[in-house]
Amino acid sequence: MQSDGVKFQVDAQGIGVLEIDRPRVRNALNWGAMQAFGQAVEAAHQRLDLLALIITGAGRAFISGGDLSELQHYPSRSDGLRLARLMGDALKRLEALPCPTIAALNGPARGGGAEVALACDLRVFAEEADIGFVHTRLGIIPAWGGGQRLLHAVGYARAVELLVTGRVLSAREALAVGLANLVAPVGQALAAARELAQRIAQNPPAAVQAAKRVLRFSRSEADEAALENETAEFPALWDTEFRRAAVDAFLNKDLEKSNGRLKPAALPTRRVE
Repeated sequence: MQSDGVKFQVDAQGIGVLEIDRPRVRNALNWGAMQAFGQAVEAAHQRLDLLALIITGAGRAFISGGDLSELQHYPSRSDGLRLARLMGDALKRLEALPCPTIAALNGPARGGGAEVALACDLRVFAEEADIGFVHTRLGIIPAWGGGQRLLHAVGYARAVELLVTGRVLSAREALAVGLANLVAPVGQALAAARELAQRIAQNPPAAVQAAKRVLRFSRSEADEAALENETAEFPALWDTEFRRAAVDAFLNKDLEKSNGRLKPAALPTRRVE
């Protein structure tokens, strides 16, 4: 299937690939792509032959987050809640797939893209890939459950550091803190993810699915409440002058290319309550 820049297919070995193909915007997700992503995940749930699912992006990026050129026109709290629910629900369904899921990061994963990567069970980085929870630079927080998943992945102190600074981690740094399972050569993230998926597919599906199930069991109830709390915090932050000014600066190319930080002149001078 293919819709709104989202492709999903399953090969003869039972290995699926869900690809975001919007390279002109570094695979950023607009409303249509978010809807199509959720539909692709539901299609994966219907495939009884699916043994592993790889999530990746076309071109030289994984997913750069939400497509701000479109989302800037939806600034209200109700829009923020819609944004949080649409992809938040899709990523919960992604986590609920019985088979293992693998994020193949061929390039930058920023903001919402980092959240998609962490919703997968495993992550393969290419050497040139990086990952950053850069939400606070735009005056927001993760809305799709990324904060809770980051907490589970790296622990409280490291998660706080990464969320409040917006620091971007290289592939090697991600491996060191436990966000990457392995690092592949430049341009080889998808190939390495396929090799990992093939190793998974060689084992009995019942055993593989049971292994995933028992590891998720102890987290499920606590995670659900925490994910709901994260979603509830997001809409008010979406509807602020700081976020609107930060997005305008981003879209006007007032971000430093080296690390994506806002230039001081682009930041609002007053505090937003």
